[in-house]
Amino acid sequence: MRRYALELFDRSFAVTYLLEAVAILVGLAGVAATMSAQTIARTREFGMLRHIGVSKRQIIAMLASEGALLGLVGGIAGIALGGIMAQVLVHVINPQSFNWTMATRVPWGIVVSVAGALVIAAAGTATLAGRRAIAADAVRMVREDW
Repeated sequence: MRRYALELFDRSFAVTYLLEAVAILVGLAGVAATMSAQTIARTREFGMLRHIGVSKRQIIAMLASEGALLGLVGGIAGIALGGIMAQVLVHVINPQSFNWTMATRVPWGIVVSVAGALVIAAAGTATLAGRRAIAADAVRMVREDW
């Protein structure tokens, strides 16, 4: 009976895994939009960097590190806020609504690996979004400054 109840419980949370995937995709779309807007706004800056000798590869590395940092900050904030919400759910809402609670066990390996994958995905997304801004000729990028 206990196994059957836990099976039903796990099946009822199958939708949350889909919602997690959607949230990740929305977050990566947000990183892409943010980085695209930033790179378009910073086109002249990239042109000036190209004029003083910075290579396209170095600019892409800079954008990748900015995207990774954005993903890291978002991941840390998401893990912290998700942890707080989980504790409220487990220790406040469950006892009030269902008259039961459970022990909290955090799967740190999964949390760290997913956060690492998200940081890498954010860096990749930022790199792809930034490629368009550095594709133009360096002289044309700064023509308005002359």
